[in-house]
Amino acid sequence: MSEKTVIVEKKGSIATIILNRSNALNALNDVLADDFLEALLEVEKDPEVRVVVLTGKGRAFCAGGDLFHLVQIKNSVEAKRFIQLAGKLIKLIMGMDKPFIAMVNGVAAGAGFNFALACDIIFCAKSAKFIQSFANVALVPDCGGNYLLPKAVGLHKAKELMFTADAIDSATALDLKIVNYVVEDSELEEKTYKFAERLAKSAPFAIASMKKMINRSFEVSLETMLELEEDLQSLCLNTEDHKEGVAAFKDKRPPAFKGR
Repeated sequence: MSEKTVIVEKKGSIATIILNRSNALNALNDVLADDFLEALLEVEKDPEVRVVVLTGKGRAFCAGGDLFHLVQIKNSVEAKRFIQLAGKLIKLIMGMDKPFIAMVNGVAAGAGFNFALACDIIFCAKSAKFIQSFANVALVPDCGGNYLLPKAVGLHKAKELMFTADAIDSATALDLKIVNYVVEDSELEEKTYKFAERLAKSAPFAIASMKKMINRSFEVSLETMLELEEDLQSLCLNTEDHKEGVAAFKDKRPPAFKGR
């Protein structure tokens, strides 16, 4: 039996989802999409997992859609089914209560770029490159790119990156606020997991609530956001974690949040 195209590894409260088609630069085909969906559902239902790290095996994060698979799609019905599945992956990453950290170890092109954008925090290796490569093969961005990239870099820069399909290096990605941190290749795992461990110690419901509100912040009115804050903050104020946070502050000690 061949190895799955997506692997889940768990250490304590941190799960790592590894795209595992290194011979194809972790490009997205129907098998990888199915395995990716299975991996996401696995970590979503695991109550022990508080943080998810997404990365690729080998020298790429994800090179986008597998062109050899795409050219074999016979008709618009099959095409739509595949793109809907890819979109479901984005919905799960963004809609899941657990924070996602993209650990971009190499090229992130096309859908791979957008998988990273869907995550909550992005660490990338100094050697990493980002490419909205769709125009090069006469396609439009998918996997939420048209929604996510303009929010990261602004309308006109997003159009430039998409229209030209120019590759940008890690320093440019940092300047454009696409990524949070650029680190030396040899330090990528150490620094990413150090940050993940910090998030894993945070109060899960509060972090999940922040993620939900921030992800909606560009699409709702101030009034709607204030109402959402009322609802979620009212719930947070009645959690054991809030009481623990206050007690820890008074005692001048680190809080021990339990997700209750």
